[in-house]
Amino acid sequence: MPDAAPPSATRRSRRKEARPAEVIEAARDLFMSRGYAATKLEDVARKAGVSVGLPYLYFENKEGLFKAVVRESILPQFRMGEEMLDSFTGSSEEFLRFLAHKFWEMEQSPNAGLSKLVIAEAGNFPDIARFYMEEVVLRGRRFFARILHRGIDRGEFRPMDVEQMARVAAAPLTMLSLWNRSLRPYEPDPAHAAGEPYIDAYLDLILHGLRAAPKDAQRHD
Repeated sequence: MPDAAPPSATRRSRRKEARPAEVIEAARDLFMSRGYAATKLEDVARKAGVSVGLPYLYFENKEGLFKAVVRESILPQFRMGEEMLDSFTGSSEEFLRFLAHKFWEMEQSPNAGLSKLVIAEAGNFPDIARFYMEEVVLRGRRFFARILHRGIDRGEFRPMDVEQMARVAAAPLTMLSLWNRSLRPYEPDPAHAAGEPYIDAYLDLILHGLRAAPKDAQRHD
């Protein structure tokens, strides 16, 4: 029977397996605090507590590391939402209400500022902007489109241009994310700085625009 690995070897193995995640977490913190342009892989390595050259073993360059940050920080949330929609038995309006409030809840996490970072850096780093558009923005629109199609098919929402409406439905939430990390601290009225009233107003506006007319009203048209 082979000898068991010494505890020190086991710790080193676990540490090695955890290193990519540690590098990603350190990179996310630095991207958020310094911006994309000012973040260097050497600084990421120091913050992660690894050798300066180690990030290059896992990520080709800074752009590759940023893509990993996005994929690890944001895409799991999409998968969770898509799986929930697949199994959701309530109305499409109920799902949109849940989704909007969940969005504001997730806005309190460190990951939520990535959209502001990409928008701020888009002009200088178009490849990063294209990547974010393809993997985050367009996926979000497709997700909204699925919800809208579901509501139309169930007779809950009126017929509409789903692709355009998906863009319109997503835009106020993107704006809320940007405002939350820019002008929110400077709101003169604390009541206007709260995110939940904004979400409630957003839902009031969007759902009144989406709902199908009652059948009696349709017959009188």
